Amino acid sequence: MSSFSRSAQQWATFARSWFLIDARMQPPGKIASMCSVRLQGKHKPIYHALSDCGDHVVVINSRHIAFSGNKWEQKVYSSHTGYPGGFKQVTAAQLHHKDPKAIVKLAVYGMLPRNLHRRTMMQRLHIFSDDALPDDIRANLTEELQQPRAIPRKLSEYTPEEVEAFPRLWTPYVNPDTSLVCRKHLQVVVCWGLSYHRRTSAIGCVLY
Repeated sequence: MSSFSRSAQQWATFARSWFLIDARMQPPGKIASMCSVRLQGKHKPIYHALSDCGDHVVVINSRHIAFSGNKWEQKVYSSHTGYPGGFKQVTAAQLHHKDPKAIVKLAVYGMLPRNLHRRTMMQRLHIFSDDALPDDIRANLTEELQQPRAIPRKLSEYTPEEVEAFPRLWTPYVNPDTSLVCRKHLQVVVCWGLSYHRRTSAIGCVLY
């Protein structure tokens, strides 16, 4: 029995597995780093830079990737056709609107080593803009990798109990006679660790 287990482990090590990664609400750089490790085979004990021992990686929901800040408009992708006047630049938003798979593909391509194995590794990368997979690829999947970042929940996804239990930033003064909030007696508001008096025009403080 032990010999069978060892042979099965050896077969699993040398075989090409199929990993599934969900790119919904994930930064392309984090997805590319996970794909690069699996495509090169760095997660295997038999890895060598000159050996092609990587696995297949299937990326779904590439249409729903997320950038931080204003990178959709600030990040620029450049290309050149090789002819005079063939230099072109497009923003990340324009490229993503034209091809939802291009940003993830370029991110993974940039993280792979610059050698003759690069094109072979890219052939094992399968990117889909949504969660619909062909039956032949779905049948080969062996493991789904955890997303690098947790997806924040929307306000509509919170239950009323969680909303009521959420800590308050400040407590307004309530007139004991009328049981109404008195605007003239609002005290100092502590917002994001900074103290602001009422009528403060600083960013991040709500005026009352």
